[in-house]
Amino acid sequence: MQTSIDTAARAAEILRNLPRRDGAVPMYVNGAWRSAADGATRELFNPSDGRAIVSAAEGSEADAQAAIEAARAAFDEGPWSATSAADRAALLFRVADAIDARRDELSQMDTLNGGKPLRETEFDVIDAANCFRYYAGLATKPHGQTFDVPAPSQSFTVREPIGVCGQIVPWNYPLLMAVWKIAPALAAGNVCILKPAELTPLSAILLAQIFHDLELPAGVLNVVLGPGASVGHALAASEAVDKIAFTGGTKTGRSIMQAATSNLKKISLELGGKSPNVVFADADFETAIDYALFGIFANAGQVCSAGSRLVVERSLHDRFVDRLVERAEKIRVGDGFDPSTEMGPIVSPLHRERVEAYIAAGVAEGARLRCGGNRLGGALADGNFIAPTIFDDTTPSMRIVREEIFGPVLVVQTFEDEADAIRIANDTIYGLAGAVFTQDVAKAHRVIRKMRAGITWINTFHPTYNEAPWGGYKQSGIGRELGTYGYEAYTEVKQVNVNLDVVPSGWFSD
Repeated sequence: MQTSIDTAARAAEILRNLPRRDGAVPMYVNGAWRSAADGATRELFNPSDGRAIVSAAEGSEADAQAAIEAARAAFDEGPWSATSAADRAALLFRVADAIDARRDELSQMDTLNGGKPLRETEFDVIDAANCFRYYAGLATKPHGQTFDVPAPSQSFTVREPIGVCGQIVPWNYPLLMAVWKIAPALAAGNVCILKPAELTPLSAILLAQIFHDLELPAGVLNVVLGPGASVGHALAASEAVDKIAFTGGTKTGRSIMQAATSNLKKISLELGGKSPNVVFADADFETAIDYALFGIFANAGQVCSAGSRLVVERSLHDRFVDRLVERAEKIRVGDGFDPSTEMGPIVSPLHRERVEAYIAAGVAEGARLRCGGNRLGGALADGNFIAPTIFDDTTPSMRIVREEIFGPVLVVQTFEDEADAIRIANDTIYGLAGAVFTQDVAKAHRVIRKMRAGITWINTFHPTYNEAPWGGYKQSGIGRELGTYGYEAYTEVKQVNVNLDVVPSGWFSD
């Protein structure tokens, strides 16, 4: 671990280019940096050592309303609506280049603010730039259809922007989740109000600074900091907001969906998961082990699509779990800036306590704790570190099997045959993701076809592509992000009919 002096110096260097107002990181509303309307601030902390790094504006409903008014004016009256697709695309390409130029700064920002290992945040930043490039390219492509109709008419559809889009993103991928929403929305011609997670807003502010420097018209992108209960709810409930997009927990998603009924606004919800990772006895052993670890312990398990349920064939169970535990106990846990770190901390003390409560519940309900289950001390005692944890001998009714933990906790379930594997995999209220490991190609496809999940993998886990849709079945959400699906989610479809025989209809008598 770094000393407190080194930590403070490192934080100051990383944060040196962030804007400040009244001593705190501000919000970005209507093309200007501003403090919270009531002057409130929130202290932000480094999850790796618990030390304060900077204060940030803590917005309220009043700040959300100011952003809504700015966005409404920008869409209804500003120049953005008249900006061509080619010009929007050119801007997004420049944003991508600016992200590349500030790659180190952005990745270090998310590691400092969220605790993720630097090797993970570096990948996130690269992916963010590529996401802007993908949607910049998509903005100018055909987005409509023509129809042969039984009348002298030229009939076709066009896609148009929805309007003012409220976007609420979580703390586990602070920059990338923001980009997943902003890039397609702007490409389609919308205006945005982004609410980052209150714990991790810094990379979103730096992204706003990039747009500001590129002279995006005022009000087209607004970033409002603050709690979901006030800022997020105001966006979801406002009748002046045309769409709300949210990534986060299922409980909060229900609240947002209810609030959005105020004007029946369009909604996109990417919610929780309890994703199965099914391993058959004929799988490539070490490959399946490797991805079972990656599926649950990447980003300390703080991933909506994490492979948190290992569903392993009984004949393979003992050998597989023994090897998995052996490997898990060797994972190097530590500060995200340490090059040797393989898994970082939990994002906050409050969330760490939530994960610890689930571990205690697993023990109390009779699951067998094979490794981990403890908070790490020593040089890591000041941070929010939990050892990689594996539970075996679980039953379907246990809370650790049913509920999303969102931490480095894997539960093992055992199946007898293919039908049993499918039944166990689908025995959840969620349907976000799932994987199958087997060398039998036909079996892999049979199982994947019957798995009730929106994102699936065969002999791998976690790859995400800007080109492919992201979203889930059941209580894992509504709609899809990324790919052409993500673009279309920010558009309205308009039918246009042009009469080619311009004479009176004669429907009513003269």
